[in-house]
Amino acid sequence: MLEIWTDYAWPLIWIIIKILLIVIPLLIAVAYLTYAERKVIGSIQLRMGPNVVGPFGLLQPFADGLKLLVKESIIPTGSNRVVFILAPMLTFTLGLIGWAVIPVADGWVLSDINVGILYLFAVSSLGVYGIIMAGWASNSIYPFLGALRSAAQMVSYEVSIGFVIVTVLLAVGSLNMTDIVMAQQKVWFFIPLFPMFVIFFISGLAETNRAPFDLPEAEAELVSGYNVEYSAMSFALFFLGEYANMILVSAMTVILFLGGWLPPFDFTFLYWIPGVIWFSLKVSLVLFVFLWVRATLPRYRYDQLMRLGWKVFLPFSLFWVVVTAGAIVAFEWYPK
Repeated sequence: MLEIWTDYAWPLIWIIIKILLIVIPLLIAVAYLTYAERKVIGSIQLRMGPNVVGPFGLLQPFADGLKLLVKESIIPTGSNRVVFILAPMLTFTLGLIGWAVIPVADGWVLSDINVGILYLFAVSSLGVYGIIMAGWASNSIYPFLGALRSAAQMVSYEVSIGFVIVTVLLAVGSLNMTDIVMAQQKVWFFIPLFPMFVIFFISGLAETNRAPFDLPEAEAELVSGYNVEYSAMSFALFFLGEYANMILVSAMTVILFLGGWLPPFDFTFLYWIPGVIWFSLKVSLVLFVFLWVRATLPRYRYDQLMRLGWKVFLPFSLFWVVVTAGAIVAFEWYPK
């Protein structure tokens, strides 16, 4: 009996505890990201933003969640019910499972696998399936058009994201997320690989369907896009999935280019601050730029979006991979 407990039961309970320690703060972060977005956009547009529910409007996310929870979930008559219900679940789940390999501090990671970056790339690629399923299962032309746009957009920008990741891997010599952070102890990668940093960030905006690339949910022409027919908690799951993906892309940006949990300067007293706080501050900064971009830039036209992805980012990122590889070989800057 003791062997069953030590070999099977306790390891399983410990894994569940670690998963909850990741998921619960993440869900709170997602809830307050919606609040932060409305406050930031409010400030930029010289408005107050949410300020009624609770002090400074801090309970607004919970009020919104409760409102969606008690609403009736309407399933369209002609829809494919199973796929229709599965789609938001898939989108939300994929937004969470990427965090299994994200190290938030030294040793603070659920699964420190050697191919962590490949796992993340695969998870972010799967995100498009939830949207395609939602668009197709709704049995309506607007969601279907939104889903087609989203699929084309995500596939287009994933190619350049792949090449950006390759340049970082050339500099590190490992696919492990912790190794990528530790390789940035002397200099953060956004300095030598600055053009790749910019391409990664803009591609991240397109990958998460955020403004100015929010064409799949362009309310002017598509009546809110792929989630038109959704209501109540199924709509809320799409909403939460989008914000969870934003946080995931921001965390990837921080790990690949902004030194992960490392402090900005190599001073001893900066290491007294826990790594998880540095990590959270950097992720918050990247998320603030996400919100700032949404509040200031108009939406791209669809042909401009595709031209940027295929005719600008793809050739440039391919060129930069060659330049990086050439520099490493010519100057013998091989990863240790």
